[in-house]
Amino acid sequence: MVNLDKNFIYGVVICLAFAIPSWMLGNAFPIIGGPIIAIILGMIISLLWNDKGEISTGINFTSKYILQTAIVFLGFGLNLNVIVATGLQSLPIIIGTILIALIVTIIMKRLMNMDYNTAVLVGVGSSICGGSAIAAAAPVIGADDEEVAQSISIIFFFNVLAAIIFPMLGKMLGFSTTNGEAFGIFSGTAINDTSSVTAAAATWDNMWGLGTQTLDKAVTVKLTRTLSIIPITLILSLLQARNTKNEGESFSLRNAFPMFIAYFIIASIITTIAISFGADANLFMPLKELSKFFIVMAMLAIGLNSDIIKLVKTGGKPLILGATCWIAITAVSLFSQHLMGLW
Repeated sequence: MVNLDKNFIYGVVICLAFAIPSWMLGNAFPIIGGPIIAIILGMIISLLWNDKGEISTGINFTSKYILQTAIVFLGFGLNLNVIVATGLQSLPIIIGTILIALIVTIIMKRLMNMDYNTAVLVGVGSSICGGSAIAAAAPVIGADDEEVAQSISIIFFFNVLAAIIFPMLGKMLGFSTTNGEAFGIFSGTAINDTSSVTAAAATWDNMWGLGTQTLDKAVTVKLTRTLSIIPITLILSLLQARNTKNEGESFSLRNAFPMFIAYFIIASIITTIAISFGADANLFMPLKELSKFFIVMAMLAIGLNSDIIKLVKTGGKPLILGATCWIAITAVSLFSQHLMGLW
């Protein structure tokens, strides 16, 4: 239950206030995009404003729930048949990227003699969906708050790099600029967290005037990938149960499944039914535009929550693991798309 006190409201209003100029600058400079401007602005402000006190409740709400609301709104205007087709199209790439990340994690953990919990959290976060996967896996393996915070920081660092670098990389690699399919699948499979997936995809749309083509594709691919939380968490639970001789106690399907995915699907079902009864697809455009602004607002909040200096000082082995996973996932995603003739 959200406590709507003045500190919470101040936190949300601060995110809103800085998101507006970020949105305007993103429209003025589409090659950079509002989401990336918001992330960088938030990170700069965070360096100058370390102790946010109780205002952080509103900032945390914005980074999590406003982003999830944005994803749900994207579901409006998406035909359910298109979502299923996109999920099936990207499934081989998703499986490949998850497997390579887990293999790299196992190898690097042994080579660097890493702590088990941190290695698992970074590996799961890299392979599936960043913070959501880490949050689902942490109670299963008994990770403490410091391990969770460090792992999320590692994933966040490479998410920000991807959101900034990938649009330029996509242009260098010759991804199609007339539709968002190739870059949407690339960002949806090669970037860890939903926030940075949406940031990179929105930037690509802005760069080439594609509306929400790339964003629609990327979010659908990313949410398909996010479903992997359930089997991965179940496997970790069974491994933990075997180690503790207390089988199955840690796993909770309800906690493992991100409910905003269900709401996204419901939104797409509403759209599919409405269009089948003759509704104009443009009816849902205001919600999709609001979704894009909410993404900018959430990016600002995520930037405000970052602590880059602490990450660099304490990262060490986890930072190396995160970098190795990130490079391997990117390579497999590109190679798989090339084999499938998507670019």
